[in-house]
Amino acid sequence: MKAFLGSMTGRVFLVLLLGMAASAALTQWLALGERQRTIEQYRDFHALERAEQVILTADVVPAAARAAYLKVANRGGVRLEARADRPGAPELAPTEFSLALGQRLGPDFHLAPLAERPAACERPRRRSGLFGTLQWSGACESMNVHMRDGQLLHLSVLPPRGPPGRGKNEWATLLPFLASIALLAYLVTRMTMRPLKQLAQAARDLGNDINHPPLELSGASEIRLAAAAFNAMQARIRQHIFQRTQMLAAITHDLQTPLTRLRLRLEKVVEPELHERLVGDLSAMQHMVKEGLDLARSMDSSEAMQALDLDSLLDSVCADASDAGQRVALSGHAGMALMGRPMALRRCLVNLIDNAVKYGQYANVTVEREAGAARVRIRDGGPGIAAEQMAKVFEPFYRIETSRSRESGGTGLGLTIASNIAEQHGVGLLLANHAGGGLEVTLTVPEYRPGK
Repeated sequence: MKAFLGSMTGRVFLVLLLGMAASAALTQWLALGERQRTIEQYRDFHALERAEQVILTADVVPAAARAAYLKVANRGGVRLEARADRPGAPELAPTEFSLALGQRLGPDFHLAPLAERPAACERPRRRSGLFGTLQWSGACESMNVHMRDGQLLHLSVLPPRGPPGRGKNEWATLLPFLASIALLAYLVTRMTMRPLKQLAQAARDLGNDINHPPLELSGASEIRLAAAAFNAMQARIRQHIFQRTQMLAAITHDLQTPLTRLRLRLEKVVEPELHERLVGDLSAMQHMVKEGLDLARSMDSSEAMQALDLDSLLDSVCADASDAGQRVALSGHAGMALMGRPMALRRCLVNLIDNAVKYGQYANVTVEREAGAARVRIRDGGPGIAAEQMAKVFEPFYRIETSRSRESGGTGLGLTIASNIAEQHGVGLLLANHAGGGLEVTLTVPEYRPGK
């Protein structure tokens, strides 16, 4: 859940969900307010007609039967009662309701609004279980009515009573609405984020394989434009890499011929010491040319990708190194496949093992399985590498003078080649000085699962 909320998909989903829910809540609040005002207006009109009807009917009923009539007529929010006048009861100025009722009754009736309001007017009325309570703002008052025969009656206009059980199931009716909003927000988020995920996946595929098929131009016009720009960028990068690789390969290849002629002519040098020095320098140059070719090949991604068994690959590389007289030991079992280029991955492992044997006397290779990946560790017994030089050793032709020299055959391209190949395959490569001495190279190899 934390990962989802931290992603762009989760954030867009939350913004959409909260925005839509807030808009729905505001709309509901405004609709309830308008509904409440309509109800109040209708109730006031109904109360006005009811009060007029009750007063006029009570006026024509004989005084002896008036009490019986009022007992039957007093139902709902309009009540007309006979009660003794309280001297000094404070009166109010005519209200909107009393003025409208007075116009209907005519000048023969006298209405006197009282300051004392019915207790029911002060009770909060439920507006909605989600939006709290609300005071009734419609007609709610009491007044004295002086009948034509001189009798004083008391008129009370009360708020309507709400229906029983209102608000108990409001959440139950609101849940489907909230669920539909959440579903709509999620679908919109998925539809919006899918092109970004496709671009991100295309960028990862481009890092692993420069010759990966271009993106399909589909979807909205903006998405098609972004995909076209990405495809054009991929084509330009592929062209630049191809030109650089071809140039490096051509230079190193063309150097082979004059170097071979130089070696043949050096055989005519009579002085043994000079002959030995010149042959040594020439051998170093030829080795640099060879590794230059290897560097060019490490940047070439024309080799086809295929599923490989990691254990078989490691066993083959370590066995070949042992047959060549190197001290190499392999332990552990991964039991997983990886997707890669066989020759390139083999060159990467060979370079790392050669470096370990050349500068650390031996190479102990261990492999262990983790969730969705395998860790391959290559440890040697050398002096290690200073912390400030850990990143520099991956630069082309960078050599650590204390451990690598031209006499030892180092050119500074072995780790560069291995790093290029590892990066193309999405393999993490990390250097660290081991606590017990020596350098340890760790490769994190992602697992290949067909169909995923």
